[in-house]
Order: sequence, then C-alpha cells, then structure tokens
Amino acid sequence: QVQLVESGGGSVQAGGSLRLSCAASGYTYSSFCMGWFRQAPGKEREGVAAIDPDGNTNYADSVKGRFTISKDNAENTLYLQMNSLKPEDTAMYYCAAVSLSTCVSYGGSPPPSSQFKYWGQGILVTVSS
Repeated sequence: QVQLVESGGGSVQAGGSLRLSCAASGYTYSSFCMGWFRQAPGKEREGVAAIDPDGNTNYADSVKGRFTISKDNAENTLYLQMNSLKPEDTAMYYCAAVSLSTCVSYGGSPPPSSQFKYWGQGILVTVSS
C-alpha cells in the first residue's frame, strides 16, 4: 500500500526557512513524478513544485528562486526547501505522486493536481509577519 507522510512543517517568521520532507512507502520514487501542493484557508489548492524521475523540476512563479524541490531515491524521500518565506506562503502543504506514464503524457509540464493519485495527509506551514 502506497503511503506518503509529510514532516517538517511549523511556524516561522517572515524571511525564515523551513524544509518539508515526504517519506514514501509501498513504491519507489524512480517510477513516479512527485509534487508539492498547498492550500490556504479559503483558497483553491495550487501546485508549488514538481520533479520527475530524471530530476527535472518545475515551480510556481510565486515560489521561484525561494523554494527548491529535491528527492533522495535511496531514502525514498521528497523534500521542499523553503527560504525567504512570506506570510502568503501560509498553507497546508501536501506531497503527491503521479505515475510516470501519466507524467510523461504532459510533455514536461507538471500534470494537474487531479492526476496525482497518491497524497500525503498534509502539514501546516505558518509564516508570521
């Protein structure tokens, strides 16, 4: 059974940093594209960053230059390094996985969230001003 478990969230002041982790079990990251999503209160879920098995990455414009997605295939762990955090980054953050075949069908662009089959339970990030 596939499981994704996020950790590393918490509260931080604006300008600070956090690193989120997503530990996977039941499958290997090399067979999936992975993504980080977030949802703020009263807002729709949005894609933050994505990475494919070859390490190619995509970022939302709002986080480019501040966030870095990476993965450790040996440890089956996905990361999101978040620097220069802003109050508008406050949200529940989720990691998710989509099969490689689905990922490839989007030709290098990250698939929409509806295509991601496996989701973590989410973890809260709060950035205060």
